[in-house]
Amino acid sequence: MESVKESWDGRALDWRNKPTDRFVLRWIKRYLSAPVALALRRVPFVTPATVTVAAAALGVAAGGLFALGFGWLAGIVAFVAQILDGVDGQLARLRNCVSREGAFLDSTLDRYADVALTLGMLIYLGRQPWPRPYALPLIAVLGFLAVAGATLVSFTSARAGKLGLKLGRPTLASKGTRTAAIALGAWASAFWPPAPAVVLVYLAVHPNAAALARLIYVYRHRKELASVSEEMP
Repeated sequence: MESVKESWDGRALDWRNKPTDRFVLRWIKRYLSAPVALALRRVPFVTPATVTVAAAALGVAAGGLFALGFGWLAGIVAFVAQILDGVDGQLARLRNCVSREGAFLDSTLDRYADVALTLGMLIYLGRQPWPRPYALPLIAVLGFLAVAGATLVSFTSARAGKLGLKLGRPTLASKGTRTAAIALGAWASAFWPPAPAVVLVYLAVHPNAAALARLIYVYRHRKELASVSEEMP
């Protein structure tokens, strides 16, 4: 298929990537998701919606496995889920059946997988024998920030699109990056059990920093929104 648009950095795009994809998600989609999408293109009973549901189910399953202590297996399942998360959109573009309903389904089910993976990691960390009594309260606070940050990244993107507001270059704290980080932490837990704590700190800091940067950006460009009378839902 020919390139039909450009990404945020001016690169030509084809069916493999969306304009907002940055290097982590771009690489996963181009080199891991795309071959799967091409293989499924001629399988009539596999629809983009089927792939969306499968990706979300695997993401939730990975969170459950992580909570049970099967870190290595959870990392594999989470990474497969992330690969499939790119396949549904690619398959829709290959078949020329992109729809708003499909995009809505994908964004909605992504939140289930996102939260399940984070909660699975939190439960795993909560079961570790931490030597300090403040470890568990700290994990709970970081977990709250991680879930809040992930939610805010998605919400601010959707809200900015609704308002027609440009937020500059897409954030690196996307779901693809977050899932990849959790998968790496899950794999590392097989060799160093506290490894997911490092990932948790990242998830608590980076997405919230991205959301804060967007709030600052909107404040600095508030005059552009002066004519917007739409209230928050």
